[in-house]
Amino acid sequence: MDRSSLDRWNRYRFRSVWDLDAPPARVYSVLERAGDYPRWWPQVRAVEQIGGDGGYSGVLHIRSVLPYEIRMTATELLRDPGRGLLEAALHGDIEGWARWTVRARRGAGGRGTRALYEQEVEVRSPLLRRLAVPVRPAFRLNHALMMRAGRHALEARLATSPEAV
Repeated sequence: MDRSSLDRWNRYRFRSVWDLDAPPARVYSVLERAGDYPRWWPQVRAVEQIGGDGGYSGVLHIRSVLPYEIRMTATELLRDPGRGLLEAALHGDIEGWARWTVRARRGAGGRGTRALYEQEVEVRSPLLRRLAVPVRPAFRLNHALMMRAGRHALEARLATSPEAV
């Protein structure tokens, strides 16, 4: 297999939709605090905030079902509460970008929130790149399980009193 074919196997696009029974402003306020993710999202094992000038930047340590921890630096590109947007550049074991779009949920009496998570990344870790072809389905499943657990954990977090969030 030539290099360009291997590169294609190391690129991923993910999209997850979370329908939540909480107001958009409350959901946004939890999602914008990436440094707090380890408090409620089990697969986000640790976040080390770096820098202090301007927007958020931190090193995230993520591990889902597979026995491998992904380390990446997330640097804020966009924080717009009015439009419900959060976007970050990702560098490290994976490189690319991630975005949350938080909106009021249509229907259901106009109550609740729809949080859309989108991510486009390329695997940069040498070990994961070597495993790209045979393990790609497991990588995609690992991500799906992490996102499902994150949605459930966020629902539980939002069910607590607003002061706790």
